[in-house]
Amino acid sequence: MSSESPRQNSPGLRMGRPFGIPVYVSPTWLIVAAFITFTYQPIVIAQLPELAVPTTYAVALLFAVLLYVSVLLHELAHCVVARMYGLPVRRITLYLLGGVSEIEREPETPGREFMVAFAGPLLSLGLAGIGFAAYQVIDPGTILGVLTFQLWFANLIVGIFNLLPGLPLDGGRMLRAGVWKATRNPGSGTIAAAWVGRVLAVVLVAVPVGLALMSGQTPGWELIWSVLLASFIWLGATQALRGARVRARIPQVNARALARRAIAVTGDVPLAEALRRAAEAQAGAMVVVDHEGRPTGIVNEVAVESTPENRRPWVTAGSLARSLEPSLVLAADLSGESLIDAMREAPAGEYLLVERGGEIFGVLATSDVNRVFSGV
Repeated sequence: MSSESPRQNSPGLRMGRPFGIPVYVSPTWLIVAAFITFTYQPIVIAQLPELAVPTTYAVALLFAVLLYVSVLLHELAHCVVARMYGLPVRRITLYLLGGVSEIEREPETPGREFMVAFAGPLLSLGLAGIGFAAYQVIDPGTILGVLTFQLWFANLIVGIFNLLPGLPLDGGRMLRAGVWKATRNPGSGTIAAAWVGRVLAVVLVAVPVGLALMSGQTPGWELIWSVLLASFIWLGATQALRGARVRARIPQVNARALARRAIAVTGDVPLAEALRRAAEAQAGAMVVVDHEGRPTGIVNEVAVESTPENRRPWVTAGSLARSLEPSLVLAADLSGESLIDAMREAPAGEYLLVERGGEIFGVLATSDVNRVFSGV
């Protein structure tokens, strides 16, 4: 399983950089590795009864490791194709239910979206085909034969499962690409594929429960895995729907429209006096300038609000200002994706907006941009 994922600070243990892409293993992998080892060990005993019990556990653990190597190759296929299209890849994380490729930007066309998504299942099915061919010439009564059979069959299941047409699975991204191509609207593709994903999640739980009820048997481990997979798909589809709603509002983000009128004050002006001047000018922000009128900082709104009124006459505006780094100075004409990208590159509470000639236009507050996306 793969999807575009939000950034995490500590994804797990770093294992290497194949193709220059950092690969991490989440601690949750230990859970699934233990589960696979203990559930697969009886199968090893049945197929290789001559092995000692500790050896059968070692073979089962080796299968768990090789299975996740296959998952890693699946994710690398996504990332390599994404890089071919110039998309930045942050990292790959292997975790409880598979792997996540963190591709930091969406493909620009539905065709590229389709190819990036299809690369993973195609590689898994290719591994299944290679494993099946190898199994035909390997003695099935050996450790190598048993592992080869299980691995080609597991890759076949992984490939087919990921082709299911619902987000966040690869097949969902392929469906999204198709709807995007047909409607020329990526948002419509996301919504369609996310709702199909929600239906798949329900089916994944309903089918084993229904089969168990019809047979009169009590659901076993299969139901637990079905619930885990269904939860993953439901949450991923829900996240995709939220993301589609957010992206639909991006065109509404306009620096000029959201800018706060700003007044210029020198850093030694008391905060109380600076606030009085701002209220008199009906301004919502304060820019600190030097004695030659050049901007040097922006007074932080949160710092102002947290300063008690009785201390404001004794606190200078400059002491509550963030130094004006070049990345915090944005063109007043920015809007949409360009504005969001500029803010993402330098996260801050406020940005100085300037005209093309360098004149101060106003201050853009991140809180005002967030309100556009929250619908407040």
